[in-house]
This record gives sequence, C-alpha cells and structure tokens, in this order.
Amino acid sequence: MSKTILTCAITGNLTKPEMTPHLPITPQQIADSALEAAEAGAAVAHIHVRHPDGKPSMEIEHYAETIDLIKKHNKSLIINLTTGPGGRFVPSEDEPKIFAAGTTLCHPLKRVEHIAKLKPDICSLDLNTMNSGPDVVMNTPSNARKMAKVIRDAGVMPELEIFDTGDLNLAKDMIADGSLEGPGLYTFVMGVKYGFNTDPATLLFMRSQLPAGAKWAAFGISRAEFPIVGAAYLFGGHVRVGMEDNIYMEKGVLAQSNAELVTRAKVIVQNLGGQLATSAEARAMLGLKM
Repeated sequence: MSKTILTCAITGNLTKPEMTPHLPITPQQIADSALEAAEAGAAVAHIHVRHPDGKPSMEIEHYAETIDLIKKHNKSLIINLTTGPGGRFVPSEDEPKIFAAGTTLCHPLKRVEHIAKLKPDICSLDLNTMNSGPDVVMNTPSNARKMAKVIRDAGVMPELEIFDTGDLNLAKDMIADGSLEGPGLYTFVMGVKYGFNTDPATLLFMRSQLPAGAKWAAFGISRAEFPIVGAAYLFGGHVRVGMEDNIYMEKGVLAQSNAELVTRAKVIVQNLGGQLATSAEARAMLGLKM
C-alpha cells in the first residue's frame, strides 16, 4: 500500500470552547496547533476560523492571517480551507419557512469568497442537504455547482465531503456535466446524526461506489474517530482526526492538543503496518504544487 495522508481538522465550526479549554480560537492559536499537528505527522491542515469570542467566522482576514502564520514556519503543509459555514438552516417553530436563531444560510458565492482570494491548495465542498442533528444543512445542487465553479476557476482542488449516498450521486452528476473534474477527491463523514453510520460495512459500500481512480479518506465523529482511522487505512483510504471531529483521547479524557490526536492516529496506522505521508509526499500523491 502507498503511504497514508493524514489530515488534521484543527478547530471546526461546531465544537464549542466550553466543551474543552484546549480548542484553538485565534488565528495564532489555530496556526500554532496546525504546525504542532504537522510536526506530529499531519500532511494536511483543514482550517476553519473563529471570532475572538470563539464563535465561527467567515471573515477573509481571519483565514489570511492564519495562513500567513502557518506559512512563515511551514511552507510545505497542505492548506485545506473549509467552505462549510453558511449552509445551516434552523426553521422557526411557528413558521417553518422563516429562519430562527442559529441559521447561517447565505448566498453560495459568499461561502467561497475566501477561496477565490486566497487560493489554498485544497478546499472542502459539502454536497449534503440533510437533517443534521436538530437542524438542516442545505447544499442544493444549484448552489454546489455555483461554488464548484469558483473553486475550479481559482485553481483549487475540491475535497468532496460525502455525508450520505445521495451526495456521491450528486458528485457523479457534477463530474458528468463538467462542474467537477473527475475522478475526484472524496472524504466520507461517518457518524453525523442522520448521515452515515460508523460501521465498516457502510464504509466498504461507499468505497465500492466511487469512480475508478478516485482518491478518498474517511473520518469518524466523536467516539468513532479512532476506529474509523483503522478502518479507513485497512480499506485503502486516507485518514483524518482533529478537534473539529472529536475532543477526547478516551472516554472522559480530553485531548490536550490536536497533535496528541494526530500522534494516536499515527500509532494506529503504524501498528497496522502503514506509514504516514509527509506533506511533500502528499503533494506528489495529489498532484499539488508547492
């Protein structure tokens, strides 16, 4: 087997500071955590940003500052910026077509402004429209195509985040009509409530549905994080960990850092006979330039 690319999802959108005192918040903290994760073995840093109070941010300046701080110390680390924020709808109790507090839904082009300007190596592109816990995430085919065009025009590789079977069918349709370039880079998101289950059979089925030649990874939410590292590796995929997805090393024991999560994942891969790819090796595997 070729080497395994490990992505670290540094801070995410839904993990809250009150859940753990170790969550990176400021651009400096996010950058420092990404650099520590890289030292521990991560080849890719998946970046969300936040306001100083810890709430999710979509500010281009926050992304730019974080990237600059990372690049000052590590130019090789692959930067994967999110485009997920801006897709959540919370219906009002009395009038469901009216949004309630917690809604972030905005114009799709707003969600990719930072991609067009900053041109990271990779950016996520969520293809799910689904019940996500108590809320609804909305990424309609029309909006996904609008975002995909901006991403493609910027010369950025989209990482297609797949939460359920229909998302992969949408990706295939978008490849067929030229909205996406095939065969594609995919990440299976396992364990989001009302999305994929976390059992190996689900992961094997989804792998079987990928276009020939596709590159893929998978990650598990919360207690499924480390089991999915093992399953994804054994099934020939790449892996992801990080405080976006899970804040615990084991039941009741908080991770002190993203680097600690990366180190645990590295041990799992190595114990199963694998090796993690360096950022330079991952760039070559994905066809990314420096």
